[in-house]
Amino acid sequence: MMVGKPVRQWRSICKGLILGALLTTCMILLYCLSAPEVQFGLQEVPVPYSCAHRPSAAHSSTISNSSHHASGQRTCTPKVDIMFMKTHKTASSTFLNILFRFGEKHHLKFAFPNSRNDFFYPSPFHRSQVKDYRPGMCFNIICNHMRFNAAEVAKVLPADTSYITILREPADLAESSFHYFGRVVPLTWKLSGDEKLREFLKDPKLYYDPEGFNSFYLKNLLFFDFGQDNNLHPDDPKGDEAIHAIAKRFHLVMLVEYFEESLILLKDVLCWDMEDLLFFKLNARKGSTVSKLTPELRAKALEWNAIDWKLYQYFNATFWHKVDAYGRERMARDVAELQRRNAEMASICIEGGHAVDAGSILETSMQPWQPIGEKSIMGYNLKKNVDKAHRKLCRKMLTPELQYLSDMGVNLWITRLWGRIREILHW
Repeated sequence: MMVGKPVRQWRSICKGLILGALLTTCMILLYCLSAPEVQFGLQEVPVPYSCAHRPSAAHSSTISNSSHHASGQRTCTPKVDIMFMKTHKTASSTFLNILFRFGEKHHLKFAFPNSRNDFFYPSPFHRSQVKDYRPGMCFNIICNHMRFNAAEVAKVLPADTSYITILREPADLAESSFHYFGRVVPLTWKLSGDEKLREFLKDPKLYYDPEGFNSFYLKNLLFFDFGQDNNLHPDDPKGDEAIHAIAKRFHLVMLVEYFEESLILLKDVLCWDMEDLLFFKLNARKGSTVSKLTPELRAKALEWNAIDWKLYQYFNATFWHKVDAYGRERMARDVAELQRRNAEMASICIEGGHAVDAGSILETSMQPWQPIGEKSIMGYNLKKNVDKAHRKLCRKMLTPELQYLSDMGVNLWITRLWGRIREILHW
């Protein structure tokens, strides 16, 4: 009996290695087939200062710029040229749904990737990755996953573009990233048992190769998403320089933990309506799959992701400075109003009024993408007999990211092929 257990364990490890090798080969092959040739000799044609599409005068004339006090209010036009830096595992899919609806409402032009749902991440962004790109083209919004490259992004967006992003407390982000992406990082296959994250955090270097395949998912993922070196020593001055460059470039850095407050600040910065902020949580995990971080594990996670922690602390401080400037009482009133409106929409749109497990989602078009080997991402059932006035909005608010992209004309053949491979392998 004692011999059988190690044999079974070795068989399991070998099976994992074989499947992993197949997965890695398939992913590399798909990437090579789909990645566009980066055209470094593209003609330099200046992007127009501002794109042509603007909200109607009737819409903008009624909006007051909330950054001014009542005694000095003036009207302003909603800003529509937006770069949203979509970081990983930060409620960014929820925010993308808000952007998609806003863009459709105002007939804006999105810079989308081609054949997949990201800009060939983890390669640095290049403008040739944009679907149907031609030098001098002007887009209103770019918002899909990318590894940020400020110089290239600036070549597809107007000069007055508003740069927005979102961060998450790094220990919680590390837990979420490990759960979602761990199976595509080969060195983590050595981990056994149910407490894999705990085992990893005991000594991360045993399971981490800085040059390893997909290793960036396991260390300072936020910093990596911003185009920086996620393996920098925390005390390296390049880290502080990068944080200050991000602060200089981005007009608003939102926080997952204060998502509603972040949206109110966004409304103020972009001069939007409250109705533009309505949302349901998308791509959220079932609570039972979330590993509870003890104080000890949280400390280890923050130590391992020290640069992300420094990044988060910096923008946590700037966030609350903005809240203070906005006014705490005023913020509380606006958050309460947003919550009231979201609750009202939930009662109108969602069957049962809440999210359900993946297996309980009735419509294929409402089923979110799942991590490998699990069905942990929850979704919604659209309420039957929604009144005509709300039917279209309800469906859009509940539509997962990939389906929404398809509805907007994005060709996701690589993503869908990968989904079919996973179905065949029961992943």
